[in-house]
Amino acid sequence: MSRVGFIGLGIMGKPMAKNLLKAGIDLMVCDLNEQAVKEVVECGAQASSYREIGEKCDIVFLILPNGDISKSVLFDEGGVAQTLTAGKVICDMSSVTPVESKECFAGLEKIGVGFVDSPVSGGEPGAVNGTLAFMAGGRQEDFDKLMPYYNIMGSSAVLIGDSGSGSVTKLANQIIVNNTIAIVSEAFVMATKAGADPVKVYEAIRGGLAGSAVLDAKIPMIVERNFVPGGKISINHKDIKNVVNTAHAIDVPIPYSAQLYEILQTLKIHGHMNDDHGGIVQYFEALADIQVKKKD
Repeated sequence: MSRVGFIGLGIMGKPMAKNLLKAGIDLMVCDLNEQAVKEVVECGAQASSYREIGEKCDIVFLILPNGDISKSVLFDEGGVAQTLTAGKVICDMSSVTPVESKECFAGLEKIGVGFVDSPVSGGEPGAVNGTLAFMAGGRQEDFDKLMPYYNIMGSSAVLIGDSGSGSVTKLANQIIVNNTIAIVSEAFVMATKAGADPVKVYEAIRGGLAGSAVLDAKIPMIVERNFVPGGKISINHKDIKNVVNTAHAIDVPIPYSAQLYEILQTLKIHGHMNDDHGGIVQYFEALADIQVKKKD
C-alpha cells in the first residue's frame, strides 16, 4: 500500500490512525496536540508537517473540527496542497457542509489531485473497534484508491455520488441520531418522573419497535450518569447548525432539527459542550426537575 498521511488525532482520529498502524500502514501524522502525536508516534507513525505529508504521501486523511480548519490545513500558507502532485487523493472525514466539500474538491481538481468527502458514523467505539461507516462523495477512481484503508478503519463504505454527497449524508445521519437521542431523553424523563425504573423501562421496550442503536448506546450511559464523550455535544451542535444552514439554503423546512438546535444551544449556555451527546437528556431533566438514573 501507499504511504499515508493522517491529520487530526482527536477522539476519533487517534484510534483510527492506530488501526492503520496495526495493519502495517506506513503512516505520517500531524496534529496541534503534541501529546496525541507523541502517542501515535510511539505506535510506529512518523511526526510530520502539512507540507511533508503533501510531498511524501499518496493518500492523505483529514478528520478535523470544521470545514474552515480543513480548508486552512489544505490551502493556507504551509498547507498540504502546496506540495501535492497530480494523482494523489485527499479524503476529508470531517463533518462539514456540502458547500465546503465542493470548494475543497474544486481547489484540488485544479492541480490534478482527487478529493473525497467522507464523514463517518460510529463514534469513538467504532473508531476504536474499526467498525466505522464511511459516507463518501467524489469520483469512483478516487474512492477505489481509498477502499483498502476504509476496510481497515471501518466495516462499510458507500460512494453516495458526486462531491458533497458524503457531507449531505452525514447531515442526514446527524438529524436522525440527535433527534432520536432527544426523543429518547424526553420519553425516559417522563417515565422516571412518573415513578418507573428507567432500567426496567429500557429492558421492556428495547426489543420492540422503539428499540434502536441509539437507545442501546445511550440509555446505559444515561442511567449511570456517564457523559464522558464518545461524540461531544460541541461537535453535534456544530453539525446541527450545518443542517439548519444547509436546509435553509435549499428551502427545506426542518422544524424538529431547528428546535433541536435550540436545545443544543441551551446546553452550550449551561456548560455541557464537552459532554457526550447522550447528555442531551440534561435539557429535559432540567425542565422536569428529575434525573434519569439507576434506582438505589
